[in-house]
Amino acid sequence: MQPIWAVGLMTGTVLDGNIDVALLKTDGETVETFGAYTLHPYPPEIRSLLEETLSQARAWNFEGPDPAIFAQAEEALTLAQSQAVKELVASAGLSMGDIGIVGFHGQSVLHRAPTRERIGATRQLGNGELMASILGCKVAYDFRSADVRAGGQGAPLAPTYHAALLRSLDTTGDSAVLNLGGVANVSWWDGKDLIIGFDTGPANAPLNDFMKARGLGDMDRGGKLGASGKVDDERLAKLLEHPYLNAPYPKSLDRFDFTAAMADGLDDATGAATLSAFTAAAVGKGLDLLPRRPKRLIVSGGGRHNPTIMSMLESRAGVTAVSADEFGWRGDAVEAECFAYLAVRVLRGLPISFPTTTGAPKPLQGGRLAG
Repeated sequence: MQPIWAVGLMTGTVLDGNIDVALLKTDGETVETFGAYTLHPYPPEIRSLLEETLSQARAWNFEGPDPAIFAQAEEALTLAQSQAVKELVASAGLSMGDIGIVGFHGQSVLHRAPTRERIGATRQLGNGELMASILGCKVAYDFRSADVRAGGQGAPLAPTYHAALLRSLDTTGDSAVLNLGGVANVSWWDGKDLIIGFDTGPANAPLNDFMKARGLGDMDRGGKLGASGKVDDERLAKLLEHPYLNAPYPKSLDRFDFTAAMADGLDDATGAATLSAFTAAAVGKGLDLLPRRPKRLIVSGGGRHNPTIMSMLESRAGVTAVSADEFGWRGDAVEAECFAYLAVRVLRGLPISFPTTTGAPKPLQGGRLAG
C-alpha cells in the first residue's frame, strides 16, 4: 500500500483542555512525512462536562446502565473533535478528500485491567459513525475493546508506533520510549522482532490533581514546586512497595489507580517533590523488568516539560532521559500521531496489539471502521 495522509486525535485523561490533532503520511508500517500538528482547545463547557463525566464513570465502575452523561459527553466531544480535524486539514492546505482515514481514540473514562478471575473492561467515548458522517471520510475508532474482549489489557497501544519511530533512530535496543501523560508507559524494541510495552506507574495525573486540590494551579509548571521541596524518602519507600510495580508485564493502569492521596499529610513542596520522585522511581522499576535495561529514554508527553521529573529520571531511575524533540520528533504530538498510524493499520487489517504489549493471546487486529 502507498502511504496515505491520516489524521490522529488524542485527548488524555489528564484533561488539560486540549485536543491533540496530528497529520501523518504513513502506510501503517513506516512513517513517510510528519504533517501539521496542533493543540485545539476544548470550549470550557466541554472541559467541565468531561471532568464530571470522569467522576460519574468512577462511581459507575462498569456496574449497571451507562450514566446519562455519557451520551451527552460523547456527542459533544465528537462534534468538537470533528471540527478540530477540519481546521487542521484546512490549515495544512489540504481538503478532507486528501485524507485517507482519521484515527479517533475518543475519551477514556474508565479502564480496568484484567485479573486471573475476570477479563478487563475499558470505555472510551467517541461516536465514530457520527464523525465519519460529519467529515465525509473513513474513521477508525474504539481501538481497545477487541483486545480487552480477547483477554488483553487494552493498553498500551503506542509501542507499535514507537518502534516505527525507533527504526530510523536506534536499532540496538539501547533506547526506549517513555510517554509521560496521565499515566507513564514505556516501549522497548530489541531492534528485530520483539516489541514490549507496559504502564510503569503514574505520570502527571496525581501531581496535577494535587496542585488543583491545594489551589496551586492545574499543574506544577516548570517543576518549580517539586524542585523547591525535599522528597519524603520514607513515604517514597513505602509507595515503591506497591505490588503493581514489581508485577510482570503485560500490565496497565487506570488514571486513578495511583492518586494524589499518596501525598496526604505532606506540605505543598514536599508533596510535589515526593509525587515527582515516585513517577521517576516507578519508571526505574519498570526498566528493571525489561529483557535488557535501556541506557536512554526518549521522553514524549506533557511530563517531559517538567525538569524536576526529567532530572529525577536520571537520579532515581538510573537512565539518561532526553526529550523526544531533540531527535526531531514532536513530543506533544506523538500520541495523536500514534492514532493516525494505528488507523492506517486498522484500514489495512494489520494487528495493533500483541502478546508482549497488551497480553493479547496473539497479534490482534482492533478498532472499528466507520464511513
